[in-house]
Amino acid sequence: MPTPLDHEVAARIRRHGPVGFDQVVELALYHPEHGFYGSGIGAAGRRDDFLTSPEVGPLFGAVVARALDTWWIELGRPDPFTVVEAAAGAGTLARSVLFAEPACAPALTYVLVERSAALRRRQSEYLSIVDAALAFPPADDERPGARADAVGRGPRVVSLPDLPAVAVTGVVLANELLDNLPFRLLERGPDGWLEVRVALAGGTADDVETDLVEVLVPATATDAALAERLAPSASPGARIPVQQAASAWVGAALDVLERGRLVVIDYASTTAELAERPVGQWVRTYRGNERGGPALTALGTQDITCEVDEAQLALGHPPDVRSDQATFLAAHGLGGLVDEGRRIWHERAHIGDLAALRARSRVGESEALTDPAGLGAFRVLEWTSPAAGSTGQR
Repeated sequence: MPTPLDHEVAARIRRHGPVGFDQVVELALYHPEHGFYGSGIGAAGRRDDFLTSPEVGPLFGAVVARALDTWWIELGRPDPFTVVEAAAGAGTLARSVLFAEPACAPALTYVLVERSAALRRRQSEYLSIVDAALAFPPADDERPGARADAVGRGPRVVSLPDLPAVAVTGVVLANELLDNLPFRLLERGPDGWLEVRVALAGGTADDVETDLVEVLVPATATDAALAERLAPSASPGARIPVQQAASAWVGAALDVLERGRLVVIDYASTTAELAERPVGQWVRTYRGNERGGPALTALGTQDITCEVDEAQLALGHPPDVRSDQATFLAAHGLGGLVDEGRRIWHERAHIGDLAALRARSRVGESEALTDPAGLGAFRVLEWTSPAAGSTGQR
């Protein structure tokens, strides 16, 4: 049964001809009425469509809270200290971070950035959201005490549909965002690079046709040059993504920071590595915590993700620090928290209260978060003290 977005894409193709793969992904994920995220039907969690690190349990947020304290101290304990969490969803990570009671909490302004209005509404079920005007008083506000009201009154939680429009001192954090940004696809042909576009199986003459198929057209000179630069040894038939939206987002996030750090966590490879693997291994769909169907089917009812191309991100903005998630978590106190959990469990196991159960769960959470075949292999990319005026890739 065709979905409303199947009909929407088909109508666009009949009007304009084959469309870019990125246009289909944008609609499938973020259409305000029918998109997987835009409509609010897609969500992370054990009973939802996929499991990310924050949904494994509160341990991930507790480690992030320790990392935030480290970075806050490095910045000289600024007040306010702004943490911008992109793709915050319903606020699961924020709840865990605040529950951990980081030392920076009195200075903390925690900004949930979520473009889905449906998911933003869910944030207030568990978090006390304040008006952005109260958390970001204008620097030139001359009212008595206007700036003082924003000092030492944290933690404050703000919800926005996009990155803040003002520069901040603090951290921008994106956990599994970039893999959900629209991407184009290129394929190496016998005589050069081709772009994978989306057309109708029966052509544009049939006004009821909704079956979507891939077609190949010559790539633009810019895309072909990028592909040749990053995957010069690709064999005919090999495919790579072009992640212009991800590169542009990194630039925009860096521009938000007056001083501080951008931290991106996602599954990632390089262009050359992706070209050596079947596209089905790095373009994946999810629904109900299981792999979904082909990306061009049932648009809006399943998640569409693409492994992040670290080489493309590095072209415009080379990260200062690269690690995997297991290493990152270890560096910010994972081991100590797990040891503490074991101690509390041994002390309170005979009671079996909530504190004991939470402590016991830390061991299992740690194993999941550091699994080298799973979340532990995610890449963590960090940029510090960025220069202003960054731009996207193209």
